[in-house]
Amino acid sequence: MTNSSPPLLSSQQMARFAAFGSLRLDGIVPQEMNEEALPFLAAGVPGVPYGIPVPEAYPADSFPRRLLRIPEVAGALHSLVGPDPRVDHHAVHIRGAKEGSAQPLHGDAIIDVRAQAFDVQLMYYPQDVTLEMGGTLSVPGSHLRRTNETDTGRYQNLLGQSRLVCPAGTVVFVHHGLWHGGRRNDSDTVRYMFKIRFNPTVRQRLLWDTSDLHSPEVREELTRTFPWYEQATGRLEIYNRALLWRQLTGADDFDLDHWVTRVTNQPTAVAADRSGDETS
Repeated sequence: MTNSSPPLLSSQQMARFAAFGSLRLDGIVPQEMNEEALPFLAAGVPGVPYGIPVPEAYPADSFPRRLLRIPEVAGALHSLVGPDPRVDHHAVHIRGAKEGSAQPLHGDAIIDVRAQAFDVQLMYYPQDVTLEMGGTLSVPGSHLRRTNETDTGRYQNLLGQSRLVCPAGTVVFVHHGLWHGGRRNDSDTVRYMFKIRFNPTVRQRLLWDTSDLHSPEVREELTRTFPWYEQATGRLEIYNRALLWRQLTGADDFDLDHWVTRVTNQPTAVAADRSGDETS
């Protein structure tokens, strides 16, 4: 990297994203931008066509474009989806004071079952988010458990769920499959969140700083388990996580506990014909 390049994610951070389905960067947006964001989001952000290049979606001096130029944001986005991603869509999520309602637990567009690629959603929080304000609830490690949209909406609480409490200027990057939902706002403050979904335009392979690719911390992240996993079916998440890491790194022999190696073992060699062998 040159000095002008944004700081890329480490392999450990990428492995954490592969395990959790999200990556959180606390307080990285300058306070003056957070203050600018509140009236900007309150006024509404006009929609853009699906799949539009970033420069066409957001002019160079616009608030979203300046948000994406923050070094930590730019580096994380490049590490996850690569250069020149397209904007799938964006949205401003507003929870009124004492609103009294919450989103059901859901995944975004889980008709999307791509195994070779994934979209990433940026979630920006311009205010301090307190527990009383609700924040975004998510279920770590749920992004590879395929469901359809609000199939999970009947679940009220899951072991190990995470309810976001964060300082102003926090940005969270989320795999498009992560189960999440906006919580009820019980405070006297209107809560804002700005979301952008990005589509990759290049193969998502080794796009980050790979200098620590073979460090023990990477495998430690990839072998994490979460409280909602059942003992047997939780193995499915580890299996799918190993497949995801193979795609991200190109290491076709990578495995965790031999599971992928075992179930993909389909030998093509033909055994030698021993019918004419002499018997002893």
